[in-house]
Amino acid sequence: MKTAVDTLRDEVQASVNKAAGDLEALRGKATRSSDDDSALSLLKLEADVLAEDIAGSTADLEARYEVVTKRLEELGPAPTDGKAEDKAVTDDRKRLQDEKASMSSLLSDVDALKTEVARVSADITERRRTLFTDTLFRRLPISSDLLSEASAAATTLSGQVLSATTNSLEFMWNFKRGGFLGAIFGALLAAILFMLPLKRKLAPLAHRDPDVLDPPYFRRVSAGFLSLIVPAAATAAFVLTCLVILYNLKVLREDLYAIFASSLWAIVGVYFIWRLSRAIFSPLKPQWRLVDLTDRGARWLVTIGMMLAVINALSSVLTQTFTQFGAPVSLSIVKGIASALLIGGTLIVASFIKPRLPLEDGRPSRAWPIYVRILLLATGVGLIVTALSGYIGLAQFVSSQVIVTSTIMVTMYIGFSAAHAISESGAFAQTNMGAAIARRHNLDEIRIDQVGLVVGLVGYGLVVLVGVPLILSQWGFRAADILGMFVELFTEIHIGNISISLLGIFAGVLVFFAGLFGARWFQRWLDGNVLARSQIDVGARNSVNTALGYAGVVIAAVIGISAAGIDLSSLALIASALSLGIGFGLQTIVQNFVSGLILLAERPFRVGDWIVNGTVEGFVRRISVRATEIETFRNQSVIVPNSQLINAAVGNWTLRNKLARSEIPVTVAYGSDPRKVMDILLEVARSQPLVLTMPEPHVEFVRYGDAGLDFELRFYLADLFTGMGVRNAIRIELLERFKEEGVELPVPRQILTIGREPGLSNAELAEALRGEGMTDDEARALARARDGVRKRAEDAARDIDQVAGARHSHHNHRDDDAEDDDGDDDGR
Repeated sequence: MKTAVDTLRDEVQASVNKAAGDLEALRGKATRSSDDDSALSLLKLEADVLAEDIAGSTADLEARYEVVTKRLEELGPAPTDGKAEDKAVTDDRKRLQDEKASMSSLLSDVDALKTEVARVSADITERRRTLFTDTLFRRLPISSDLLSEASAAATTLSGQVLSATTNSLEFMWNFKRGGFLGAIFGALLAAILFMLPLKRKLAPLAHRDPDVLDPPYFRRVSAGFLSLIVPAAATAAFVLTCLVILYNLKVLREDLYAIFASSLWAIVGVYFIWRLSRAIFSPLKPQWRLVDLTDRGARWLVTIGMMLAVINALSSVLTQTFTQFGAPVSLSIVKGIASALLIGGTLIVASFIKPRLPLEDGRPSRAWPIYVRILLLATGVGLIVTALSGYIGLAQFVSSQVIVTSTIMVTMYIGFSAAHAISESGAFAQTNMGAAIARRHNLDEIRIDQVGLVVGLVGYGLVVLVGVPLILSQWGFRAADILGMFVELFTEIHIGNISISLLGIFAGVLVFFAGLFGARWFQRWLDGNVLARSQIDVGARNSVNTALGYAGVVIAAVIGISAAGIDLSSLALIASALSLGIGFGLQTIVQNFVSGLILLAERPFRVGDWIVNGTVEGFVRRISVRATEIETFRNQSVIVPNSQLINAAVGNWTLRNKLARSEIPVTVAYGSDPRKVMDILLEVARSQPLVLTMPEPHVEFVRYGDAGLDFELRFYLADLFTGMGVRNAIRIELLERFKEEGVELPVPRQILTIGREPGLSNAELAEALRGEGMTDDEARALARARDGVRKRAEDAARDIDQVAGARHSHHNHRDDDAEDDDGDDDGR
């Protein structure tokens, strides 16, 4: 009975045998198609697919091999010192060793097959490179008889083409008339159906109104790009539909169909370049021009662009005609020379025009910058010299790239400019599309501007995805090569030992945002449905929400990285370096982070608490893992690092409750009755409804102060946030009661003692002043002034003493009167 491992091994063996047969067939095809670049490009793609199939078919076997190897390492070697071993362990080791040996042999065959496939793929690539180089740098003989031979061949070929075309058209009209008319009608219908919705939606944006004198650059770029893309796409849709119908209905002969298709695509190319040149240079509407040129220069550039397009189109149609009818080499040589001479001459002429706007020196126009003139002149002369030297293939290749690649790059430039313009701040909101999106989804300016940025990025991506393959196809890369490059780019990128892919990264980003959205939804649901109903305080809810938020981000990031195909174990070196950096440069950040986790876990204070930390006092508004936001009583937000709240003393007025003691210091004048004052303070405190009776208010006779007797009223409040209002009410009522009860508050008194300290006499002072440069009169006057100041200070001191003595006598007299009144009352 076969085990699962035996079945897996048999399946892999069958896959390996099939792959070996496919490899032999691939090698034979490569040998037979050594001169066909198109066939070799397809074979290269087949080789790459075959290598992926082999790797995929052995993945499970390799995983099983690793498991067996690890199990054998755990069992260890058999004992060699004669010690007995459990029979089950011995049998298990024997079975695993046999299984590993059989798998090892099969995996060795697979590795050899992979190596052979890689060798065949490299051989195909080398053959294509050699074929391209030989074709491009082959020197063809040019002799005096070449022109006459080519003339005779052209006469013969024209007769063949005319006869074949006439016979094909007669046959088509007699027997395939319906198919041909159906192809034309279907192509027109497809073009109309393609054009109508675009025309309806994009016509206002593509219209360049001549009455607008100074349109903004965004409008110029978008109008030029749309006026180029929409008609060109409709024309391409017409041609493609027509060719598909003609091919499927077999209306034309195969050779004439190829020539007809080449002619239609050449017309599309000429039409596209015409639309492109008008979109950029706008010869009839200079205010819509994308570059600063004179009107004459714009017309010249449009004409030159059309000349180059027509020459290249005729060359491609003639090349296809020569291929289908087997024209002699002499005709291809003459055609290549003529094409290179015409294109080179046109470029030389273009280098001498003066298309740029003039400066303020009165000149009508300016020539190209020097580097542009040199480039155009060198390219034109180089094409002519290369063609006359016999390198016709190289001349044709360069001339074709000058036109086609330049056209693609200019189109990409317009696309990039349009994407850049639409992603500018506030630009997308000014478009019809942006305004419609904003109205439909009720987006503000910031949101619609972000949508414009996304639209611009998508535009960049589309331009790259379309333009780069087109340029690669012009530089000798086949569709299979480009497809293989994109497949490798999107599926497998090797960075050291890490293998990632753009599709994997995209999937990882989607998974990350999906996980983040799910975490945020769960966080809001838990807070609104569970925590809110469980009567948990605001601080605890904030701690739970914060912890869930960070946990959700971490989990979503881990899942996203795994979905992107990045092995987290491959990041061990990065993690080690990061740990080292944390130890040295990020220790403060990590300290704050850990402190934040401690604060969220222990909760020494919560959101809404009134805390004091050093000079910072206020309410806690937010607690994060790095810092805590405290709002002071002056409405100032202070961001305090969490480590400071962990390592320093923090006072929390509302940790367990809002019960707090409040104090009011009171000073009364000497001579007041202390017990009476204490009774008044207690009565006023107890009269306030917000003052608690348990604990009851208390008055402390603090000290004999400098100005009077110092007391302190102490009472408790259930809510400390009402303390200010209660204290104000108590102070006001105390003033009224003191006034009613005759309790005086002390008046601040300062004792000024002015004495004459020993110093210089008037004569000594005058002598010193004369030494400083004063005259005798000035020195004597200053000395007399000092005596006057001293005299007035002494008089002021005597007056103060008299006032103080009189007030003291008045107080004593009032106290005696009060004692007499008390005595009278006692007598009565």
